[in-house]
Amino acid sequence: MGFINWLKHSWNAFANRDPTHSYYNIGPSYSYRPDRPRLSRGNERSIATAIYNRIALDVASVTIKHCRTDKDGRYIEDIDSNLNECLTLSANIDQTSRSFMQDVVMSMLDEGCVAIVPVDTVDEPTMTNTFDVQSMRTGKILEWFPKHVLIRAYNDKKGEKEDLLFLKETVAIIENPLYAIINEPNSTMQRLIRKLGLLDVTDEQTASGKLDLIIQLPYLIKTQARRDQANGRRQEIEDQLSGSKYGIAYVDGTEKITQLNRSLENNLLKQIEYLTNMVYSQLGITESILNGTADEKTMLNYNNRTIEPFVSAIVDEMKRKFLSKTARSQFQTIAYFRDPFRLVPVNDIAEIADKFTRNEIMTSNEIRQIVGMKPSKDPKADELVNSNISQAKTQVSEKVIKNDEGGINQNG
Repeated sequence: MGFINWLKHSWNAFANRDPTHSYYNIGPSYSYRPDRPRLSRGNERSIATAIYNRIALDVASVTIKHCRTDKDGRYIEDIDSNLNECLTLSANIDQTSRSFMQDVVMSMLDEGCVAIVPVDTVDEPTMTNTFDVQSMRTGKILEWFPKHVLIRAYNDKKGEKEDLLFLKETVAIIENPLYAIINEPNSTMQRLIRKLGLLDVTDEQTASGKLDLIIQLPYLIKTQARRDQANGRRQEIEDQLSGSKYGIAYVDGTEKITQLNRSLENNLLKQIEYLTNMVYSQLGITESILNGTADEKTMLNYNNRTIEPFVSAIVDEMKRKFLSKTARSQFQTIAYFRDPFRLVPVNDIAEIADKFTRNEIMTSNEIRQIVGMKPSKDPKADELVNSNISQAKTQVSEKVIKNDEGGINQNG
């Protein structure tokens, strides 16, 4: 019976296909993901794109959860909700939660702000203050109104982007916390992007074979005959260069040649180098972070100065828009968990935890909370007690102290 049941319900993607099936009426098709955000200046390969991608990847690696805390704000447990599934598993039919968060940050960096649009919800957001988000998309804000925003978001039902008007209180609008450095018209990053664009133009001119030379001939060009002679001389030099294997030509000793584009290119390179160092300094980024060779101290500084502001901005706005006052009063929250021991070897983690508990700096449950683990139900896990000191001796000492205090009071 089991074998027959298996045959009845088994399925193969290639074998179990309707031969009359076609792709007609299943929606528009593309050779790329139409829901992915496109950078305003194109997805070019430059230092700016490398920085954006590094920040987006690192922010997306931080775990964000819909969870419950105690009255002191300490993590207790995850909440089994559609919102939590969006944050930890699947944000929409096309994206995992991590891929979605990466797009959120890329849009923040490129446009200065981004909208997280709750596409599918259990209840209509405009009718109630409490709605469980079932899927979400990134949206580009096109226009701002006093209480509304016009947003362009991807409609996965139609397979295309649409412009929709939303109440501000129903969508999470997140501004780039480093807006002044990255998005202001004359910010360091925008100046760097413009200089890189100029360098690309200069490179294209150089690659095209144009040398941009001025030849000073040993005679005045005032008559048509002299112009024809000058044009002939120019053509001779062009023919020498085009016919030379290594691009070498000769000129008369009385002729002087000036090349126009070299000084501009050299100056651009110096400016780009200066602005790149400025961006690194202002963002807390180094070349070692971009190439993956940064040490613990460098990564700690980068996480605190760059990554944490982005994560906090996202979490705070989602908490404000997607959780009602009632939910927050029930100790529901949206929190992020960044593993501080991610770059630390396992042996060192155990040693650090032992030192923290032994020196009564943190309890076991407080350490578990930092790494996003559920608190232990063991009462000892909440005690700030040095486990290496005999408790029996401690209790005896406490009794002696109490007796001494009692004796002093009686004699007094």
